[in-house]
Amino acid sequence: MGAMAGQGDVASVTERVPEDLARMWDAEPLSTVLDRAGDPTVREVPLVNLPESARRARRLAQAVLQQRWAVSAQITEHTVLLVSELVGNAVRHTGAHTIGIRMLRRSGWIRVEIRDPSRGLPCLLPVGELDVSGRGLFLVDTLAERWGVDLLPRGKTTWFEMRAAD
Repeated sequence: MGAMAGQGDVASVTERVPEDLARMWDAEPLSTVLDRAGDPTVREVPLVNLPESARRARRLAQAVLQQRWAVSAQITEHTVLLVSELVGNAVRHTGAHTIGIRMLRRSGWIRVEIRDPSRGLPCLLPVGELDVSGRGLFLVDTLAERWGVDLLPRGKTTWFEMRAAD
């Protein structure tokens, strides 16, 4: 896995991906996303710790799932949603310069890993019907077959796995 910023690094809150660049990520053909951004099936792809990185992570996951692995539309939809939630959590709660995404496939399974330099553990909280936030891990717990957190010497990897036909 690639190098990551150390714990305690703080991303600048004034940095933002220009809106035209964000639209470009959405408009970019899936066939070129992995060439331009990196392939998370080959090595961890670093993402700048900005809210807009969830969009980039979604596009990376979508490209892998549709172009490389040709999984079902429902698995793709659920996986992309969970990637967005975990990247969003890492952006909101870690204060790191970068986070990383990696995707693995083995017989009948897809595994997505989001790495960040914080050793703070995510907490699955009860979610009320009218709650407007705090649903990320609830969605992961509901839609993923299994999920967890691996503590690292400098940070953690939050991961989930989905069943996928070969």
